[in-house]
Amino acid sequence: MDHAAVLALYDRVMREGVRPDGPDARVEHTGRVVRQVASAQGWNGITWSALDAAGADAVIAEQIAYFTGLGRAFEWKLYAHDLPVDLGRRLLAAGFTPEPEEALVVAETAGLSLDAEPPAGVRVLPVTDAAGVDLMVEAHEKAFGTDGARLRHQVLARLAADPESLVAVVALAGDEPVSSARMELVPGTPFAGLWGGGTVEAWRGRGIYRALIAHRARVAADLGYRYLQVDASADSRPILERLGFTQLSTTTPYVYAP
Repeated sequence: MDHAAVLALYDRVMREGVRPDGPDARVEHTGRVVRQVASAQGWNGITWSALDAAGADAVIAEQIAYFTGLGRAFEWKLYAHDLPVDLGRRLLAAGFTPEPEEALVVAETAGLSLDAEPPAGVRVLPVTDAAGVDLMVEAHEKAFGTDGARLRHQVLARLAADPESLVAVVALAGDEPVSSARMELVPGTPFAGLWGGGTVEAWRGRGIYRALIAHRARVAADLGYRYLQVDASADSRPILERLGFTQLSTTTPYVYAP
């Protein structure tokens, strides 16, 4: 894999050319910034920017004013290779709060190990309706200790409006949801994104996370997607690298709450 070329392609297709991630969202190209604007239950934020030192602070102030005017908290998704090099410091000075850094990792589906299966007693089910979404959200809440209301809204809306662009799965041990994950497909591009993979603590270390990656990767390969992309935490990155993913950059969410 040509890392620089794939990173440039990712920036152009998935960040600058980003598409709305749900029926209640829109993408706006304004000046040298691309942003998504959604309802309060959706994701609001900056996906791409091309700034210089002279104008960066003014653009940051413009985005704060815009989202504050809508009454929306929003995220500036900053990548390590974004310019100017001190953009993170400028966001801090403007009142943003950084969340934990993640690794942008990418793999070619043709080069991945796709034979991982869930452990005995665990089965993987597709999520296609409200009942499945409830199971998915229950696993997510137990795995991450967070409220799954936004995830429930986003998945239900996507299944209703554009089900072909989403692959959602839940792992069950008997009737208990113990892990869940989703894959967002972007037709007409070579990229599919893996999101939300999380396993309930008591079930970690048994290969469930790896099995859900392999399951989604097989679907992506069958549909003709060349690359899989993940914003990987420190916990998931080693598993992904063992499967064949490579780090291209890092990304840090900077959050502004009005």
